[in-house]
Amino acid sequence: MSDISQNKMGTKPILPLLIGMSVPAMFSMLIQALYNVVDSIFVARIGSDALSAVSLAYPLQLVLISFAIGTAIGVNSLIARRLGAKNYEDANSAATHGIILAFLGWLVFVVVGLLFSKPFISLFTTNEKIVNYGTQYLTIVLFASFGLFIAAMGEKILQATGNMIFPMVSQLIGAITNIILDPIFIFGLFGFPKLEVIGAAVATVIGQIVSMIFILIVLFTKDHEVKIMIRKFKFSLRIVKDIYAVGFPAIIMQSIGSIMVSGINAILSMAKIAAITCETYINIFGVYFKLQSFVFMPVFGLNQGTSPIIGYNYGARNKSRMFKAFSIALIISCSIMGLGLIAFQFASGWILSLFDASELMMELGIPTLKIISLSFIFAGAGIMFSALYQAIGKGFYSMMLSICRQLVMLLPIAFILSKVDIALMWYAFPISECGCLILALIFFMRLRKREFKKLDEPFESTKKLTADNQ
Repeated sequence: MSDISQNKMGTKPILPLLIGMSVPAMFSMLIQALYNVVDSIFVARIGSDALSAVSLAYPLQLVLISFAIGTAIGVNSLIARRLGAKNYEDANSAATHGIILAFLGWLVFVVVGLLFSKPFISLFTTNEKIVNYGTQYLTIVLFASFGLFIAAMGEKILQATGNMIFPMVSQLIGAITNIILDPIFIFGLFGFPKLEVIGAAVATVIGQIVSMIFILIVLFTKDHEVKIMIRKFKFSLRIVKDIYAVGFPAIIMQSIGSIMVSGINAILSMAKIAAITCETYINIFGVYFKLQSFVFMPVFGLNQGTSPIIGYNYGARNKSRMFKAFSIALIISCSIMGLGLIAFQFASGWILSLFDASELMMELGIPTLKIISLSFIFAGAGIMFSALYQAIGKGFYSMMLSICRQLVMLLPIAFILSKVDIALMWYAFPISECGCLILALIFFMRLRKREFKKLDEPFESTKKLTADNQ
């Protein structure tokens, strides 16, 4: 085990370390956001029914992503904390358990895809064409999700050791593969059959499989701080519990986004407005959810780079480095979200035009995007507090923040405002984000008085490391 690599997160100056670990993840997340948006732009060229189908399918697809990423976050947090505490045996065991759990997660979603795709889409529309498009898309994306599960797990394992380059490359080649194949399969270019929405789904899963192949080659052919030992694997309930202490709240936290999107769609469906207005608002919100990823994805990339640093130094009981990493990341996060706010305030019309927006979609969409974007800076701060809680193994706090923001606060406020005026319901986003940030600060003050105070008493195995860093 290399002392230099294992101690990088405990010895290297924070700002260069944070930049070195976050920039590759931020860049790869931007590419991920690009192919999500490009996917919708191509689908919109098929027609509004196709765009509606993909928008309605997204909540269940988000549940899939939540299980894959959430479990991987739990593994990532555990590995980083164990490496910080010099417990290499548990770190290796966590990585191996992660790969097994990823495979089992895929099997669950094979069943979900086959049994629940059509009933889910049918909850929100009676349009047979939209139901067919949505069912086709969801069935393929869920059934062939093994690429997503294993690639996400491999990337998080590497990120926990401070290796951000290979995960970035993995995401890049998957995204680029998807972007290239999208128009080929959707429109039937170069002799391929015209598959329309099916083509978008096929391009998505092929991109994920390419990422998976790359990350597996890296994991099993190169030296890393942790080792995956499938042949010597011994199931440990303790390790699984430690993984899901952070992983389960992360799954819930990300899955709540699916409930939120479905809830907003349901509120729109129940509103006393014309059918064309309802479908237009659903498309606007679906487009927004893809567009906002350009703003949120870099912050999530920052989250990926920051969490292992926080987790490592929390495990090593180096409170000053842990707080410094968090503080710098908080400033960067709010700055990114501020730029996103400016973009949505002044370029909403141009953005919507990329999706062949109708006059009605422009009329309703521009003010909608401007209102929702008022939440961005509050959200940026909230995301980094969630990252802090996940990194130190307090995933329950992160889960509570998401539940309050997207269920307890957002949906009831949106429902009440929709009864006053459907255009006012979008103010629920900045209101709920502001409320969530207040709750995050309350959690922080509680941890500062209890958990963080204990870090002033270093344990024996980290005394020297802490002294060297002061």
